[in-house]
Amino acid sequence: MKEFLKYTLATITGIIVVSAAMTVIGIISLVGMIASEQAKPSVKDNSVFVLSLSGLLEERAQDNVMSQLTGGENPYMGLDDVTNAIRKAKENNKIKGIYIEAGMFGSDSPASAQAIRKQLEDFKESGKWIVAYADTYTQMTYYICSVADRVYLNPHGMLDWHGLAAQPVFLKDLLGKFGVKMQLAKVGKYKSAPETFTADKMSEPNRQQVAAYIGGTWDVMLADVARSRKLPKATLNQYADSLVALADPTAYLNMKLVDKLLYSDEMRSEVKRLLGTGEGRSINQLTLDDMKLLPETKKTKGEKVAVYYAYGDVVDTNPGGLSSSPCIAADAVCKDIERLADDDDIKAVVLRVNSGGGSAYASEQIWHAVSRLKERKPVVVSMGGMAASGGYYLGCAANYIYAEPTTLTGSIGIFGMFPDFSGLLTDKLGIKFDEVKTNRHSAFGTQARPFNAEEMAYLNAYIDRGYRLFVNRVADGRRMKAADVDSIAQGRVWLGRDALKVRLVDGLGGLPEATAKAAELAGLTEYSTASYPTPPSWMDQILAVSTAKDNYLDEQLKAALGEYYAPFKFVKNLNRHNAIQARVPFRLVIK
Repeated sequence: MKEFLKYTLATITGIIVVSAAMTVIGIISLVGMIASEQAKPSVKDNSVFVLSLSGLLEERAQDNVMSQLTGGENPYMGLDDVTNAIRKAKENNKIKGIYIEAGMFGSDSPASAQAIRKQLEDFKESGKWIVAYADTYTQMTYYICSVADRVYLNPHGMLDWHGLAAQPVFLKDLLGKFGVKMQLAKVGKYKSAPETFTADKMSEPNRQQVAAYIGGTWDVMLADVARSRKLPKATLNQYADSLVALADPTAYLNMKLVDKLLYSDEMRSEVKRLLGTGEGRSINQLTLDDMKLLPETKKTKGEKVAVYYAYGDVVDTNPGGLSSSPCIAADAVCKDIERLADDDDIKAVVLRVNSGGGSAYASEQIWHAVSRLKERKPVVVSMGGMAASGGYYLGCAANYIYAEPTTLTGSIGIFGMFPDFSGLLTDKLGIKFDEVKTNRHSAFGTQARPFNAEEMAYLNAYIDRGYRLFVNRVADGRRMKAADVDSIAQGRVWLGRDALKVRLVDGLGGLPEATAKAAELAGLTEYSTASYPTPPSWMDQILAVSTAKDNYLDEQLKAALGEYYAPFKFVKNLNRHNAIQARVPFRLVIK
């Protein structure tokens, strides 16, 4: 007994000591993070900004306190951080150039990659240099890096340039194995999002629109690379058809896709040569994190233009809190927009949208809030990778709309998708149902059976009213006739450059153009910008740690499932979704 007590007390003491040590380490880590947030890096003369293209690009990245505490790395980089860093590098006279180091990089959309490329082109107009290096260029990193003055590759490296392909996923037969069917009510022959669950191949209208927007995106990429590398588009297409990824690296020189083959140590010497730095001296480098902490080089003054970021699925409310995936929660966004309207210091608002839509009801609520905001101050929409279906709906009342040439937009259509579990419950599991009711439709929506023909007729009429409302909202916002909107609607997805031709957007450009337009509409000659909503503080993230476990598992699933994650998540959260959806095909997988 004495030995038992001895070992038990020793164990308890050990637990207390370890807990205390972990608490101390946590406090030290928090103090370190706070100190690092307050510390501003100094820029030395003759510096270079090292832009590491690795990880996953999303609209707006947030610092993850839990990852910092546990020593992990945040795999995400924000488009806003990257473009702002390039702009700061252009404006800082001590920074002489940009060195792009391409790695395993994934962009949320071609439009986001194009936004980085455009910012790099703007940087070059200052007369400063850009060089790029990689052991392996993926197609998207090469598209970005081709803007550089000189493109370098490892002597045994690889360069991928193969064109674009879309491969939608279809789960109808998989669900059928479990006795589950999807009952569909929709408006719009191009409205293809439900096909994932209701078909086993693409419909012909969907095939036509997919071919149009991947063909248009590829055409833009070809034109941009051809201009930078001084190569004909036809030649670049020939390279794509010849599977150049498997070519000998020396062939890339003859193809004029790269300028020189170098090892990484030789690349350092090349950067030193550009800086005029001796071989024995170190390179003054600034990382993306350093650039984020640098103050603005130009003193901004005057009135304020707000940039409000709305990205992710459109939902009625966000049940996951801070640790959940980014979303556009109508209840929170409407309150934020109301506060922007009431803030007299804010003279105009840019609504930055990157969303494929979601809940039609939530989109209508946000549309209403934006309309009220527009009554008090100018509103300009800046579309990112996509602003389609519900993502288009919520901003269509704006004074002016900008899209990138490869932004996916439009998709004006609505559908309702209702799972029929009766096959699973009755045939697979042997569950039987009986029924007593007082009225004709008392059992409407029961799991015991699918909808009958009369019920589906009511549902189709309900969906049709929602579609007509959507069309009228667009017609009012775009100052068009409802019939003209209907002719370009029907759920069809448009590239930004094509949406301009059919009047769904007013101009092609990114956030800088949208911000300048908002200031112009507000009559401002001098202005500053402020981003909303403000990122959660480290304390807010710590307090939200209770939901972090679920978010961690979600991130692991996302990494494991890849292109299959979106439809899996939709099925998993089916009971949380508003039944009526204004949504594009999840996130089209473009290879």
